[in-house]
Amino acid sequence: MRASASLFALIAAGALAGEARAAVALTIDDILEGRAPIVLAALESGEKGAAKPAAVGAPTRPPVPEAPPEGSAPAPADAEPLEGRRRPGLTPELPPPVTQTNPGAVRAPAPEAFPTDEVPIPDRWRLAGALGVTKPRWFDPYNQNFWKGDIPIKGTHDWFFVATAISDTVIEPRSFPIPQGVQTTERAGSLDVFGKDTSLVLAQTFIVGAAFIKGSTAFKPPDLEYRVALAFQDNFVNVPEKRVLHVEPSKRSRRNDAFIGVQELFLDKHLANVSDRYDFDSVRIGIQPFSSDFRGFLFQDNQLGVRVFGNRDNNRFQYNLAVFQRVEKDTNSGLNDLTQRPRSDYIALANLYRQDLPFPGITSQVTVVHNRNREGDRVQIDQNGFPVRPALIGDLRGRDYDVTYLGYNADGRLGRVNLTTSAYYAFGEDRNNSFTGRKAKIRSYFFAVEPSIDLNWTRIRLQGLYASADRDPYDNRESGFDSIFENPQFAGSDTSYWIRQTIPFAGGGRVIGINGRNGVLNSLRSSKEEGQSNFNNPGTVLLGGGADFDVTPELRVTTNLNHLAFADTSVLKALRQEGSIPKALGWDASVSTIWRPMMTQNIVFRASAAAFDPGSGFKDLFANTERNKRYYSILLNAILTF
Repeated sequence: MRASASLFALIAAGALAGEARAAVALTIDDILEGRAPIVLAALESGEKGAAKPAAVGAPTRPPVPEAPPEGSAPAPADAEPLEGRRRPGLTPELPPPVTQTNPGAVRAPAPEAFPTDEVPIPDRWRLAGALGVTKPRWFDPYNQNFWKGDIPIKGTHDWFFVATAISDTVIEPRSFPIPQGVQTTERAGSLDVFGKDTSLVLAQTFIVGAAFIKGSTAFKPPDLEYRVALAFQDNFVNVPEKRVLHVEPSKRSRRNDAFIGVQELFLDKHLANVSDRYDFDSVRIGIQPFSSDFRGFLFQDNQLGVRVFGNRDNNRFQYNLAVFQRVEKDTNSGLNDLTQRPRSDYIALANLYRQDLPFPGITSQVTVVHNRNREGDRVQIDQNGFPVRPALIGDLRGRDYDVTYLGYNADGRLGRVNLTTSAYYAFGEDRNNSFTGRKAKIRSYFFAVEPSIDLNWTRIRLQGLYASADRDPYDNRESGFDSIFENPQFAGSDTSYWIRQTIPFAGGGRVIGINGRNGVLNSLRSSKEEGQSNFNNPGTVLLGGGADFDVTPELRVTTNLNHLAFADTSVLKALRQEGSIPKALGWDASVSTIWRPMMTQNIVFRASAAAFDPGSGFKDLFANTERNKRYYSILLNAILTF
């Protein structure tokens, strides 16, 4: 109490001393340690203008600047911060105090009342409904909706039902070389090797799917999932020549067909969580979608299999271990046909993804895929009456083969450059070479790359692809690269003429295509869906570029220009018995638009047009009339999704 009283007395004395008195700081420690008289002496000496030395141990203070002369204007004070700082000694006016009253308020629970491992809150569906933040409507997939798994099944708290409905409409006018003969022409007296080339495809596909899911999937994988998806397609095709759609020349040159396929039918079981961040292991059994790489170059399909998959290290590592047995496809729709027995074609694979390897922003994948085919003793006739296994090429004998693919794929960014690349090396053994009838070694390779750069709303791309060719069909070494079931999202994808259309290989085989529908490789297969891989092929070279323009958030325009060629034509020359066939196939130019009126994937309209200008190699294989100097492909597509 005495110290406090002395402090107040000293402060009062300092206030009465006048403005000329020097400012001296007096602290509680000064008073308690007996230095108050020394400080008061300093005050008195300052009053007389004589400075006294400070006592030993007394705190020192910087000198106070002299007051400005009388009549002079004081220096302006700037309250604005200087380079993010406040001027020393300047205290801005504080805002008025804010008082709040909360009658009846309840004190918050102590921290010990809360659990340490989790904080329980009402589940998201009942909480959202109670707050009125959503407007549940059965036809609205973006607000709270029972049919989309936002609300659990009545009577449960962790079982959800998810319904999917898709309508896919395709209108496709097109032209391509169509061989004709005495039996195949619709015009009597027409003796050209190739007939009229225009045709029309109309296809309507409905996909209906359902899934029962146990467990909250907002931040972790489901504990259990049952899923089924059925696809129904009705398609109509009209071509100008006979024996294109059916083997019998008496059949009409147009066809209407419908089919229902099972595209998904699997059980997904969550095996274990292996970290606090929900790194996990799961197993999936049944017909399921799978892609072996980022762009679908090797194997992308819905097939019957068992797959173990999961991740590690906060999802930096992802892995797949899978075994598939291929099911037969419907000839005209390409959907899975479970009415036929599964094929003797097996696929075993393992792959590993690693984020930020070898550089930050790049995801790398290494993969090993083994394809074991044992269909050499079976003859498969498609639903239109054409033989597809064995292919009607070479010695026409059935084949068994084993081939292993070693692959590296990468996708991501290097600075401002987007980069996707894929490389495969294939090795194995073919039990019956199509040219020699003996065993042959398989040694082939593949490489593709797509760098791009974003400039505001524009992405500029370059693209290149090389698939090796068989340079000597009679050396019992098959060096032409072929995939298992390709579906490439590359170089324009299905808007590209060469990728979208199948070009028949007339004069060197029967019911053989140089390439396959929705495929880029020149593999000389009877069918991508029902045929076998063929490593006696001329290879593929593609070089080109393109640009994507995001004109608005709803509208994207994409352009592509590619030059295509064979890597080597030795196989073609042997099959056609020609001495020289040039490599150049021609130029493929396409433009496409994608319009999403609601800026979502629920309503998507696509329109594209592609033109193919034949090169010297294509002209050599398909000598045609002047009126058919170029070929076209138009695709109109509407996809509605719930």
